[in-house]
Amino acid sequence: MRDNLKIAVIGGGSTYTPELIEGLVSGLLPVREIALQDIAAEKLAVVGGLAARMAEAAGGGARIRCTADLAEALAGADAVITQLRVGGLAARAIDERVPLRFGTIGQETTGPGGFAKALRTIPVILEINRAMARYCPAAPLINFTNPSGLVTEALLRHGRGLCLGLCNFPLTLRMKAAEALGVDAARVSLAYFGLNHLSWSRVLVDGEDRTAALLEIVIANPAYREMTGYAFAPETLRRLGLLPSGYLRYYYATAAMVAQQQAAPETRAETLLRVEAELLTQYANPALRGKPAGLQERGGAWYATAALYLLRDYWTGQGALHVINVANGTALPFLPADVVVEVPARLGPGMVATQPVVTRDGDAWLVAGHRVPSDVIALIRAVKEYELLTVEAALTGDRRVALEALRAHPLLAGCGERIPALLAALLEAHRAYLPRFYA
Repeated sequence: MRDNLKIAVIGGGSTYTPELIEGLVSGLLPVREIALQDIAAEKLAVVGGLAARMAEAAGGGARIRCTADLAEALAGADAVITQLRVGGLAARAIDERVPLRFGTIGQETTGPGGFAKALRTIPVILEINRAMARYCPAAPLINFTNPSGLVTEALLRHGRGLCLGLCNFPLTLRMKAAEALGVDAARVSLAYFGLNHLSWSRVLVDGEDRTAALLEIVIANPAYREMTGYAFAPETLRRLGLLPSGYLRYYYATAAMVAQQQAAPETRAETLLRVEAELLTQYANPALRGKPAGLQERGGAWYATAALYLLRDYWTGQGALHVINVANGTALPFLPADVVVEVPARLGPGMVATQPVVTRDGDAWLVAGHRVPSDVIALIRAVKEYELLTVEAALTGDRRVALEALRAHPLLAGCGERIPALLAALLEAHRAYLPRFYA
């Protein structure tokens, strides 16, 4: 890793950005320039102003550059972080509202909402990746843009260079598990497997499996439900013998989640629109020189830490493990080697190597010596099939493939004849962002 790094942040006008800036100016990496690029000029000016004050307060000499020009942001970058949202929170609100009209989950990364977001996002991310080939060909692309695994799948198949998908949940899980077990986080490791927002884990301390004890802590103490993001039924957790991602509540309690969403007075996006407006008002205060406490309401715990440690270890590390979205290799032998999965990988200078997580013992699949329920394997396979079809639909604009993708999604198994109308409603609602479907 050379000194005087330039980091480009695409989607730099996001209200998440101060979280990232705090890490980038902390001194963990020798950063000389942070280029914030966004097409939303007013938001970028406000967020960039706070970023500049944060950099000045940190005293490390990092310079903040704000621009709407992609080429200017990318030129000479040592790493590129993507955190964009095509259509903004208004589009997310549509992703969450439209599926509910058809009696299915309305969520920005899981189910038909995530499908719609992927259709809008994949062409844009690939355009950014192509521009990197010209302006910063050696830079890795670290993608936070949701649906992260699906977007990374498109980059792996149709992009160039090193492209890794990152989510803050695995690191949050490890930190919360350490807290619950009363041990230092450095002693905790995760036998973590699945797809982004469709993952399960065994938890080990100094190599000893402590999952069973941790599950009982989660069941007994609601304060630790953040490890999964949701209070799963005790019988579900005990049957799995695994800590599930909170997003799995949409699969394990589908009817209850649909009813809860339909009864809610507003969607999560509508809540965040209000939170975002309040944050931008705070960010505009010239006296503010650090991220405000209210940023926690936006979510994204350990967001900056995950990105910074990943870059540090990729450039200078000695094979440290990071849970990332990356080509499978041998990690999950029940999936093809070339598909994107979310698993631990060892990072070092020029090295990204996935580790075997799931192994075969006769007819059984095991993780950390624990038998994985067959429905977990089946669910991962089904969602991966949906993801591959979604990437194809996003790039071709083929409505038949898009329909096939939705029909392949396990959450839509009971929707039957409603699926064509659901697809039509999503495409029409996002028509301005989906020219391939209207060519």
